[in-house]
Parts: sequence; structure tokens; C-alpha cells
Amino acid sequence: MGIQVIEREEIKVVGISWNGTYSQLSTIPSLFTKLKERLQEVSHQSNEPVLIAPFHSRETEVTYYVTKPVEKIDDIPEGMVGFTIPRKNYVYAVHRGNQEDVENTYHRVFEWMDEYGYERDHYALSLEIFKEEYQQQNISGDLHFEIYVPVKSYKK
Repeated sequence: MGIQVIEREEIKVVGISWNGTYSQLSTIPSLFTKLKERLQEVSHQSNEPVLIAPFHSRETEVTYYVTKPVEKIDDIPEGMVGFTIPRKNYVYAVHRGNQEDVENTYHRVFEWMDEYGYERDHYALSLEIFKEEYQQQNISGDLHFEIYVPVKSYKK
């Protein structure tokens, strides 16, 4: 797993949101299905063939979004949200494997951050980016997606 620090430009997104406890994380895959069923309602979609899943993780709960990048945010469909993710530096990695290994991938990213002196920005959204080209294997449970953990500062 090649881990590196990269800068991502600002991204405008529209999609659905969910909030729940860690014991309810099994709900997340259904959010992708729900958004795909409503994608035609999202105006000004970008040509980028991805779904972006920004999220906030807190001590007892998670807020998870499944979104589509858009050129501009207006006319947000009922029951959806739209917002701008600011330009930011992230620690980047790719997860390949099953759902049970996702937590291990994140642990490796956090260990790398500690080893190289990067501090996580707990106030910023982390991102998971799901490319359309891997849609079938993701559906089958052989997950392939990009992970972006926001960086606050370099400590060393």
C-alpha cells in the first residue's frame, strides 16, 4: 500500500447523509444504492466517474455522506445535502480487499502518519472515493477505493 501526502482541490458535492453509531456501520452500503437510484435528480454533475463519501468520525458516532461531484450547487433535491469540501492536504492510500479489512487499512494509514509526523485534522472531513471502474468488484465485496485522511500539521 503506497501511502503519500497529496493536496486535493476544492470539491462541490451533492448527495445523501446518514448519522449513526459504529455498530450501525453495516447501513453504509445501502446509502450507495439509495444515491444511485436518485442520481438523475442531481443537477450540474461533473464528468468525473466517481462517488465521493466524505465523513466525520467521532468518539461514539459517524456522519457519512454519499455524494456526486457537481460543477455548482443549486436546486438541491429534497432529502439531500450539498456542500463544498475545501482544498486540503490529505494522507492518501488505497484500500483493496474485503469489508472486514477496511479498519486494518485505516490503522496502517494512522501508523504511517505517526511514524512520519503528520497530525490528523479531526475537524475536517475524511474522504473515501469510489471510482466507477471498480463498481462491479465493489458490489461483489472485493472493495477498491481511495482513502484521504485530512492533515492538520506536520509535527517533526
